Amino acid sequence: MAKEKLTYERKLVWDVFSDTEKNAAFDFASGYRRFISEIKTEKEAVTWAKKEAEKKGFSELNESRKSKKVYLAIRSSALALAIRGKRPIRDGVRIIISHVDAPRLDLKPQPLIEEEGLSFLKTHYYGGIKKYQWVTKPLSLHGIVVLKSGVKKEIVIGEKENEPVLTVTDLLPHLAKDQMEKKMSDAVDGESLNLLIASLPVPKEKDKKTPPVKNRVKEAVLKLLYQTYGIAEEDLISAELAAVPAGPARELGLDRSLILGYGQDDRICTYASFQAFLKADEPEYTSICLLIDKEEIGSEGTSSIQSGFLSFFLCQLAGITETELARALAKSYALSADVNAGLDPSYREVTESQNTPRLGYGTVITKYTGHGGKFLSSEASAEYMAYLRRLFEKHKVLWQTGELGKIDKGGGGTVAKYLARQNIETIDIGPALLSMHSPYEVSHKGDLYCTYRVPNRTYSYISIS
Repeated sequence: MAKEKLTYERKLVWDVFSDTEKNAAFDFASGYRRFISEIKTEKEAVTWAKKEAEKKGFSELNESRKSKKVYLAIRSSALALAIRGKRPIRDGVRIIISHVDAPRLDLKPQPLIEEEGLSFLKTHYYGGIKKYQWVTKPLSLHGIVVLKSGVKKEIVIGEKENEPVLTVTDLLPHLAKDQMEKKMSDAVDGESLNLLIASLPVPKEKDKKTPPVKNRVKEAVLKLLYQTYGIAEEDLISAELAAVPAGPARELGLDRSLILGYGQDDRICTYASFQAFLKADEPEYTSICLLIDKEEIGSEGTSSIQSGFLSFFLCQLAGITETELARALAKSYALSADVNAGLDPSYREVTESQNTPRLGYGTVITKYTGHGGKFLSSEASAEYMAYLRRLFEKHKVLWQTGELGKIDKGGGGTVAKYLARQNIETIDIGPALLSMHSPYEVSHKGDLYCTYRVPNRTYSYISIS
């Protein structure tokens, strides 16, 4: 037997793609770049997905229980969509799931302060970040404020060219000797991640009988917020506001083959899987697309995969009992669409080269995640791995395997284990990124397109038996 039939080698996407496929990859990346430039919170992602789904004939489940294409939003932060299959849900479903949240700086419930003639917003960082990466960046503010009356105010400040941005200040190197001797994790304290927002005070009172305003800059900010949005300081307690990198995602590299942008973990999988899902028409088994929240903080909360909303959605969809649901889930299969860490030549010492994915070599199948001795992970079966290998070969999907770093160097997790706990056969799949969890992550256009092709070319994975 020839040697090349016995050995396994990764394939560079540009060596395999035709000119037509390369152009298609670049075109698809253009739409994706617009998406991550505009969509920077989980609520924005859910709103966008609902509108796109409705254009394709989806209707809300509560209104159309018998419709072929339905969706159900969970508290505006998570979304479940379904395309009914030829077989009943009791025979199992086929799921593709991604998360729409990303690391950021959330405002505290009482965020507004003034110190030394400057006004700041205090934050509490969300997810796993390197705190020092978030200083001196131009940041925008996204989210909602719900007034006591229940009226919701949507806020986006800092994305347009003519809008101001916010920032977290840093210490100049001339005075940073002590700071730079600290561990990187301690160099910037979490309580120092305050957003600088204003310096103009309200005018001094000319009437000497009127008591002077103590915090004149803060007072000016509150007046501005009230005049612009009708928001008082107490209203900030019932708000979900986040500071994220301002501005659009950019093409990276002289050849424009890469993308630099915020929130690509995991919105690159959200975009690819959702666009492919919309193309599914006559699936054998009912096809489910899940966009979920709170993955970056352990999948806790009502809009997370641990909330039970998948089971609720399926019961609503099919009108089945919990016992019937348990049997259906045992016959189900899922793709957990999430990213992996690509090999960075500048930091290769933390990776094991044989099993670390590379940018440009296709989407990444991650058989297990976790850390150390596979703690806190789920592991896909050999049978499921073999099935996907056959399927990808049949449909010419370029893929590679991956682990998240050396065994004792760290690790990470995805939502796969929470699906596995429901007796659903699950595996992680998605592109490799560089600079994961930083304000600006790096992705590869070819890998993005390969990830899109997984469900697009192989939505017959729905026909797995």
